[in-house]
Formats: sequence, structure tokens, C-alpha cells
Amino acid sequence: MTTMRAVTMATTGGPEVLTVTDVPMPTKVNSEFLVKVFAAGVNPIDAKTRAGKGVSASIQNYPAIIGQDFSGVVMESPYEGHPLKPGDEVYGMVMVPRFSGSYAEYLTVPSLSLTKKPAGISHVEAAGVPLAALTAWGMVVEVAKAHEGQRMLIHAGAGGVGHFAVQFASYFGAHVIATGSTRNQAWLKELGASEVIDYTTTRFEEVVSNVDVVVDLIGNVHDSTGTRSLTVMRPGALMINGPTGSWPTFLDDAAAAGMRATSYKVPPDGSTLAVISRLITSGDVRVTVDTVFDLADAADAHRAIESGHTRGKIVLKVRDF
Repeated sequence: MTTMRAVTMATTGGPEVLTVTDVPMPTKVNSEFLVKVFAAGVNPIDAKTRAGKGVSASIQNYPAIIGQDFSGVVMESPYEGHPLKPGDEVYGMVMVPRFSGSYAEYLTVPSLSLTKKPAGISHVEAAGVPLAALTAWGMVVEVAKAHEGQRMLIHAGAGGVGHFAVQFASYFGAHVIATGSTRNQAWLKELGASEVIDYTTTRFEEVVSNVDVVVDLIGNVHDSTGTRSLTVMRPGALMINGPTGSWPTFLDDAAAAGMRATSYKVPPDGSTLAVISRLITSGDVRVTVDTVFDLADAADAHRAIESGHTRGKIVLKVRDF
């Protein structure tokens, strides 16, 4: 084969700029894998990039293929003796736009950016894991160092990153306080949240105090959530802001309030993903897929994720399997 189907965008804009076209097959070089993609995760950064924000400024050539999460099968390994062989099921994430994205039938990916897919989950479920779980792990485990006795407030706990953050924080013993909508209250407690605040009926700052860490997955794009969070933190507590561009002044605002603060940018680390895989296999962590769209319906998938009301992940089914 010399061509493949992919969702491309000829320019930035609304969801309608995403169209299925035939494009040249990618060719691996050096230590890369060639992967046959079965499913691709859809993330908020995809929608931001498509709309002209996110990492769109670094796209050098159009039409462009976006999408970072993937699950599929190895077609070509970096070399004959590599532990991952053709036919092995793998999953991971690819850094867009440095690499062409996962909304495609095939992609090339560096060997350090993938790992074996957990045997007990489907390709659709696996495609919902990498970016969200690695982001949550980085924020909760690597930066916040979740531990027993720690009070951690996680905003948007029912979202893609949020539902992993709740599980990781709970697994490592933190007292998790999550915000979510009415329909997600019981579910968030199942995931491990000790307290769940319904943001549709309750102002979290009226019922929460003395927080050690805030995992901010909203920022100030809605109802000044980030700024309000500073008022429930103990002196010197840590604010971790996730969504790109969601709170441009958070470092200064946090410092003025006497708090520590940092953003977080996720690396495509296959070795950390392998650790997460073990937690998935053991049943200590699970991925929830809200909706599955066919590759041709990528525009609808973007409309869904931009609604801000999904539970867990949205995934594109790239091919039958």
C-alpha cells in the first residue's frame, strides 16, 4: 500500500475542517515503529489545535493529521531483535505536530513512546488511556507526590484526565475531593473520591478548606474556578494547572496568595505507561469510554468533547477489529 485513510485538516477552524482523505503512508526511520491503528483517543488539546490554538502554531505543513492517543498492532519494529514484534498489540501517544497524528490508519512512533497494550481491555478502551492517564500520573504522582493524609482537590474529576487523577490519588492514599456534575456524584465515589461536590448546586469554596494540592483541570475559563480554588488552600499549598491557556495569570495569582504553582506538560513516556498498564491489569485503575465515533465522524467527536460534559474519554474507531 502507498496510501491510507486519515482525518486531515487543510486549515484551522471549526469541526467541519476535519475531513477523511487518502494520504501517503508514513515511513518509519531509525528507532521508530510503524503501527496499524485500530482506535484513536480524542482529547481537548486536539480540539484546541484544530481551532487554531493548542499547538497549531507549530504545524508546518497542511493538510495536517492530529490526534495523539492510539491503540493498534505493530507492523514494523525498529530492528529484528526488538522485544515488540510485528503483530504485537501496543498503545501509546505520539507528539503532534512533531509527528503526524493518530487519526489515521497507520502512524510512525518513537520506540520510547509506546508499550504493550493490556490484554484485558479492548483497543477502544486502550486508546482512551495514554495522554489522559500519563497527564494525571504526572500531576498527581510525580508533581503532587500523592500520599496518605494529603488533601487533594481535583476539578473536573469525571473528565478524561480527571477520572484517572481521582483513581491515582486515591490509590496512593490521598483524601480526594472531586468536583463534578449531578450525574457523576456516585460514579466519582466509586472511582475513589472521598468527597464529591456537585458544582451545579454547591460552591466548592463554601464547603472545602485546608487543601494541600489542587489539580486544576479547568482554570479560569469557567466561573473563575482557578481563582476561587486559591481561597480553599492552606498557606504554601500547591496548585497544578493543566489545560493550555486556561488561566494565563495563574503563576502570579498563586504567588500573590502565598501558594506554590506549576503547569504540567505531558511527555509520551512508554515506560510510565507500562506502570499504568499494570494497574489497569490488576483492576486498581480503569478507563471509562463515554462515546465511540467512527473515523469519518471525527467532527462530531470534536463537537462532543468541546461540550465539556463527557464522562471519561471519547474515542475514534479507526477500523474494524
